[in-house]
Amino acid sequence: MKAVCVLVVCTGNICRSPTAEGVMRELARKRGLADRVKVESAGTHDYHVGEPPDPRSQKHASKRGYDLSAQRASQVKDADFQSFDYILAMDRGHLRMLRSMAPADAKAKLGLFLEASGKWKDEDVPDPYYGGHAGFEQVLDMVEEAAERWLDRIESEIDPSAFKLQRSR
Repeated sequence: MKAVCVLVVCTGNICRSPTAEGVMRELARKRGLADRVKVESAGTHDYHVGEPPDPRSQKHASKRGYDLSAQRASQVKDADFQSFDYILAMDRGHLRMLRSMAPADAKAKLGLFLEASGKWKDEDVPDPYYGGHAGFEQVLDMVEEAAERWLDRIESEIDPSAFKLQRSR
């Protein structure tokens, strides 16, 4: 069975989107879905290509058990619109950018990362740089909750019957 591939996108791919990638990847691994859900991240701009995630993102994520250290920033490529099943922007501004970049046949793959979230579904993931250490913690809170809901959705698509049985216990 083909893996479900998810791309998470923000500006420079050094704080919000690599955090979402690391969190979602680890949560998928804990659910036994590591071989069935592939998660990557990218930026709409090439500001930090090749650089690791911001040290503050890594520090706060590490305190919660997420290792971001191997990740390196990349930029969204045209091929991504064909390669990924879901392309999730961290905010509305980046969703607009992705819509302008995407070919018509890929627009249905685009969405907001928090749209699966219950608590924050109508919000953007804020840029943590403006909130200091508390901003990085807020991003993690939002990302963890939304990543769990995306994995619920993806898991139901992979095997709806197993999902219903597992969740009904």
